[in-house]
Amino acid sequence: MAPAAPAFLCAGRSLLYARGMSAAPQFMLVDPAHFNVSYVINPWMDPAAWADDPARHAGEARHAFSALCAALRGAGAGLEIFPGVPGLPDMVFPANAAVVLNRRAVVARFAKAERQGEEAHNLAIFRELVQRGVLDEAVMLPEGCFQEGAGDAIWDGRRGFFWTGFGQRSTLRGAGEVGAFFARDVVALKLATDRFYHLDTCFCPLSGGEVLFYPPAFTAASLACIQAHVAPELRLEASAADAAAFCVKAVNIGRDIVMAQPPAPLRAMLEGRGYRVTGVGLEPFILSGGGAYCMTLRLDRSA
Repeated sequence: MAPAAPAFLCAGRSLLYARGMSAAPQFMLVDPAHFNVSYVINPWMDPAAWADDPARHAGEARHAFSALCAALRGAGAGLEIFPGVPGLPDMVFPANAAVVLNRRAVVARFAKAERQGEEAHNLAIFRELVQRGVLDEAVMLPEGCFQEGAGDAIWDGRRGFFWTGFGQRSTLRGAGEVGAFFARDVVALKLATDRFYHLDTCFCPLSGGEVLFYPPAFTAASLACIQAHVAPELRLEASAADAAAFCVKAVNIGRDIVMAQPPAPLRAMLEGRGYRVTGVGLEPFILSGGGAYCMTLRLDRSA
């Protein structure tokens, strides 16, 4: 790509957007047949726990994946489920595979060597989606430009821009490439700790305009940026327990929220806002630092 200069939104500016949503939102998932936890690229990954009984964990992963699919369908979603690839266990987290908006996809480049083998397979998947007419275009990020998909570029339909994470896996250049490719503004948030390595681990905009986020995951400047763009009554602060349960990695479809099993106070807070919360037991994927959001990729999101 040869992007134009990216538009980064600074403190004090806020954009509002009249949001629409398809009656049947479409999500991509990857079958967990080849999922395991065999290496460490984030502090949550626990290969030793997986190795104590791989067959049991694999069976539990299959059950958890089926439960997630059922919850998504129950919220009105249609699913595209692709096969994984042996030796690439983290393909089961397709939110990291690409950023998709307006029937166009920009395919991720991974910072960690353990995931770089996914890139060619992801590109093939998105080219297939173009051939089938699901998408109109799919391009790869420039070589050496690290941007790890929708986990670090979260579209905010209420405000009409991307919230982008950088500083751990994705780079500020990657945020700019996303903004330029889609000709959309971005709000870049620096992640302060490797425990929260993608933005989706600690930040979730909701359909009602609220933003669920975990403040300790961000630098002071990034917290100030969130505060500048989100009114106080719309800032929902997740607790350490919420973040550790990977509940901020949530899928929001209208008034439905699908997430890993939430602590009772989080459920009560969201239900008090009028959301229907479905908790899913995703423990096998949490052993790899995964949750509901990163196990999905919205294919029909529109600006």
